[in-house]
Amino acid sequence: MNIRMVLLASAAAFAASTPVLAADAIVAAEPEPVEYVRVCDAYGTGYFYIPGTETCLKIEGYIRFQVDVGDQPLNLSESNDSDWDARTRGQVQFTAKSDTEYGPLTGVIVMQFNADNASEQDAILDSAYLDIAGFRAGLFYSWWDDGLSGETDDIGSIVTLHNSLRYQYESGTFYAGISVDELEDGFYKTGEEPNNVGVAFGVGGTAGAFSYQITGGWDFDNEDGAVRAMGTVEIGPGTLGLAAVYSSGPNSYYSAAEWAVAAEYAIKATDKLKITPGVQYYGDYYVAGDDFSDGDAWKVGLTVDYQIVDNFYAKASVQYLDPEDADDSTAGYFRLQRSF
Repeated sequence: MNIRMVLLASAAAFAASTPVLAADAIVAAEPEPVEYVRVCDAYGTGYFYIPGTETCLKIEGYIRFQVDVGDQPLNLSESNDSDWDARTRGQVQFTAKSDTEYGPLTGVIVMQFNADNASEQDAILDSAYLDIAGFRAGLFYSWWDDGLSGETDDIGSIVTLHNSLRYQYESGTFYAGISVDELEDGFYKTGEEPNNVGVAFGVGGTAGAFSYQITGGWDFDNEDGAVRAMGTVEIGPGTLGLAAVYSSGPNSYYSAAEWAVAAEYAIKATDKLKITPGVQYYGDYYVAGDDFSDGDAWKVGLTVDYQIVDNFYAKASVQYLDPEDADDSTAGYFRLQRSF
């Protein structure tokens, strides 16, 4: 065996006895798991969990286009120099809910954006409140904002959005509550300042096809109050609504008249079409000043609602008002609204 063969044999033996050293492996970092939005069905449809929390959030709202027509406004608190006016509104509501040892903790923010034209626009906080265990505090609408389904009845306050503190007990078919309201932008008598407070109550519920509500309020600054009762019942192809209200004097809860009665019949003509004629009579109708007038008034109107497709609606309404101590007026509107 020559030297060359010896070297080759030695090299082969060394290679066989030596482990192969591979290059260091490249290990890629695992991506962090993506937390997709999860549906929250604990509070109804439309809620989802805010990523990384146990708070459920719901976003809803509507877009509205409306054309008002009429020779003068039916509401004396409004002003309009034209016999028609087009307006657009966008509203968004955020509702957050989470479980606590006291029950659901709710927070609501409602933003509203209005445009009368390109140069006259405003953004307002329409509501903002917190709610837990029946207690509610913040800016929200009072029971006096409720009414019958049509547009004829005039049985609520001129201003129904207040900074308030309220407690409301609720069961499946019954509720009862009391609130303390700041009434800074309500009705004021001559010489009064916007430093007002009121107390209101609301009781209501349902019993089969019948629903009812009794609402009252006392305005401490004006030293007057009002009480209202209304109810609806399903009769035939529609729903009959009746309401009555009494006020001891003009105040922030009711100032349209000393007393009034209203009635409507909401006819469900088809699954998409509802026709609602209505009428109201005012005793001692308010025109101006610090007290009611001695004259009466009556009002009649018709409202038509039509569902074009899901979440897209059209509404048309016309109302005629004839006060004894003021000029009569006819006004109405046509509205398109897309809800989401």
